[in-house]
Amino acid sequence: MSMYHNRPTVADIRAMKARGEKISMIYVTTLEEAAAAAAAGIHMLSIEGRFMSPEMREAAGDCFIQVGLPYGPWGGGKLVNSDDYLRAAFQYMGMGGDCFYCSASLDIQKVLCDNAIPIVAHVGLIPSQCTWTGGFKAVGKTAVSAKAVWDHIKRLEAIGAFGAELEVVPDRVAKVITENTPMIMLGMGAGPWADAQYLFAEDVLGYNPGHKPRHAKTYRDFRAEYDRLQQERIAAFKEFIADVNSGDYPEPKHVVPIKDEEFEAFLAQVG
Repeated sequence: MSMYHNRPTVADIRAMKARGEKISMIYVTTLEEAAAAAAAGIHMLSIEGRFMSPEMREAAGDCFIQVGLPYGPWGGGKLVNSDDYLRAAFQYMGMGGDCFYCSASLDIQKVLCDNAIPIVAHVGLIPSQCTWTGGFKAVGKTAVSAKAVWDHIKRLEAIGAFGAELEVVPDRVAKVITENTPMIMLGMGAGPWADAQYLFAEDVLGYNPGHKPRHAKTYRDFRAEYDRLQQERIAAFKEFIADVNSGDYPEPKHVVPIKDEEFEAFLAQVG
């Protein structure tokens, strides 16, 4: 898509890793967030497939976009086999997606890699599979657990994955992994040595209604602003009701006039 020719490529992101450059990454859900990230100079955006569109690609400007392919019950069960995932990846690639998050099985991930689709997998705390690792908590805090994350990385390397989200693992473990893989490590709660630092816009902007992760840092308090706006909405709607009840709305400026002679002619026809 030539209109986005200035955005980074997979080769550019790999070159940033090779040079040891810091990579910033934000999960966004709206056109406004994508446009703000582009204006601010964020390198990478994470966008779930349900939010991805040609309009989102345009709003994201020169940001490199990772499109999240829905998985299992988290994706409504729409993608089941490798053909489903392949079809979805090509669909989002046509919209201008640059790489594709896939937390499905290794054989499905391999099919995508075999078709030269840049795949980002998930290691460490994998929310959709965390029942196997004890729930929503850190992974890799023991030698055995850390080795399991390392082994997962090596399996992903073998099939040709572009990168992996490295979520909630000890910083020193993340450093060893990041320095010993050609894949791009997108760190979320993985310390300063991951290739990218990845946060959700809802945490950065302070409107996450649920649990705030330990690794999240909030830079603005949008929740208070959203609450204020909601109270203003309610107040405006109440004032509208009062105007309707009192007859103050609509005013003459809100209605369509008709000339007297036309109105008289109308009455003559219906009278």
